[in-house]
Amino acid sequence: MTSHNINVVGAGLAGCETAWQLSKKGYCVNLYEMRPQKKTEAHKTDKFAELVCSNSFRSSDHEKNAVGQLKWELNKANSFILENAHLNSVPAGGALAIDREKFSSDITEKIYSNQNIKIFKEEVKNITDFKDPTVIATGPLTSDKLSNQIIAITNSENLAFFDAIAPIVYLESIDMKKAWFQSRYDKGNDENDRKAYLNCPLNEIQYKQFIDDILISSKIDFKDWEKNTPYFQSCLPIEIMAESGIETLRFGPMKPVGLRNPHKNNERPHAVVQLRPDNKEKTLYNMVGFQTKMKYASQVEVFKKIPGMENVQFARLGGIHRNTFINTPHLLSNELSLKNAPNIYFAGQITGVEGYVESTAIGLLVSYFIDQKIKNKKAIIPPPTTAIGSLYHHLLFKNELVEFQPMNVNFGLFQELPKIKGPKLKKEIKKVALTSKAKEDWTNWISAINFF
Repeated sequence: MTSHNINVVGAGLAGCETAWQLSKKGYCVNLYEMRPQKKTEAHKTDKFAELVCSNSFRSSDHEKNAVGQLKWELNKANSFILENAHLNSVPAGGALAIDREKFSSDITEKIYSNQNIKIFKEEVKNITDFKDPTVIATGPLTSDKLSNQIIAITNSENLAFFDAIAPIVYLESIDMKKAWFQSRYDKGNDENDRKAYLNCPLNEIQYKQFIDDILISSKIDFKDWEKNTPYFQSCLPIEIMAESGIETLRFGPMKPVGLRNPHKNNERPHAVVQLRPDNKEKTLYNMVGFQTKMKYASQVEVFKKIPGMENVQFARLGGIHRNTFINTPHLLSNELSLKNAPNIYFAGQITGVEGYVESTAIGLLVSYFIDQKIKNKKAIIPPPTTAIGSLYHHLLFKNELVEFQPMNVNFGLFQELPKIKGPKLKKEIKKVALTSKAKEDWTNWISAINFF
């Protein structure tokens, strides 16, 4: 163990990743988590790395999908979170979905067993008390007291947006005479993957009635101070999507493409509600893309009209909560520390990345920056051609033409490939070219920094 102490505030995905990586380097890490002494609007347990929204880490395709490439890079860097995600995975077609209870239990047990990590179950209210390197990884549900102090320290306003969570149901309560198991286009490496999703079909009349029911349902009322808070565009409540047009949901989470109903001569349904396993036992299923701000009674009434879900029992109903993030391009240095308080670093969703995997990536990156700072070495930033490098550049190098907003990893963030003579690359070929370049550059960067 080194003589350096490092404080990490928040035991979510980013905080646990940061703490673990630094502990491996021999640093003494003080990990602070306010739950269960102080609860949040979304967390249900006191365990670390609790997944409060979906249980999906999204696509595992590392050739044609940006988040798949991001996971590839994290795996190459020996990510603590990704390792445990794979150990607690459940079938999900071409995606990485997690048994959320076992995942967070495993993370919690391993963190407690790590002799280089000391746990403090208390709310941090004053980060100016910390003189050692301190990482704020409190995520989108940062407490009001800490949020207000961050505003005061940075002399700026913190931004906010609404995020919603989808319901979880018990499989045994689904009517399998109407529903069936199938991944879109039968994707997957084995039978489990090809039947990873549970499908509840709607015909045209049922679908139109379903949209009407959503639109007239009772919704959660926002407080006055919340009314101007925007939604995060990648996690819109189904009510907001329905309000934009009757076909929006049918071309979004309820799209029927790649599916055939075995109960109806293998015809394609007009629309479909898909559910994904939420635990290894496959007793719980998550309603994919069904984030909602409907009141609980309305959710039960509306969702029980879905064919196959007439007698469904809910393990958890959907909800909505207000998330916070800082204006990273203006506030943070290239090492992701405050410009006016260099010992204070930020990691995870609070920096302005959105998603489990993205948050983990920034936590991993911050651990490297802190190690280099302590050793008086100049950090080498990851190449913008890589998935993690593209996220980093999104955070630090502001586009003056657009307002800074949370972002999932996507190919639009990757640095463009050098132009070559000849016809323009087709979309799928370009994706493979981008991920191939990312793999090469990430491998070289990992080798050059010799940290992970």
